[in-house]
Amino acid sequence: MRLNELADNQGSSKNRTRIGRGIGSGKGKTGGRGVKGQKSRSGVSVNGFRGEQTNLIQQMPKRGFNNPFAKKFNAVRLDRIQSAIDAGRLDAKGVIDVAALVGAGVIRRAKDGVRLINGGEFTSKKVTFKVDHVSKGALAAVEAAGGKVDLPAAE
Repeated sequence: MRLNELADNQGSSKNRTRIGRGIGSGKGKTGGRGVKGQKSRSGVSVNGFRGEQTNLIQQMPKRGFNNPFAKKFNAVRLDRIQSAIDAGRLDAKGVIDVAALVGAGVIRRAKDGVRLINGGEFTSKKVTFKVDHVSKGALAAVEAAGGKVDLPAAE
């Protein structure tokens, strides 16, 4: 094998279709766009328009409610915190709060707070958490290990 004998595998590359190059090309005249009208023009497409009928999205029934004031919490499992403590990124003797979790790389950014949820094993002794919400299972796991959870006072 020599350098001048190197070639791509048969059928691995195809030439692009040149549209609008005559009737014999198979993509001539209308160039694969059908015939006249707004959608045959370049850069124009009205999504959802059905020609004097009500749009389908407007005909669909609307259900439920999306609360714009709902708080978005970071859900953090206890085993992720345990692995950060084991790796030395979190100090188990200090208070573990939002800033400590962001600094340790457990969460990316502080949203409206942190919600502790149960998951995996949590074995660190006497860990103090200062979070906004905690599940019953996570609270039981932390207290069973000898730690405590400080929650903000209910408004």
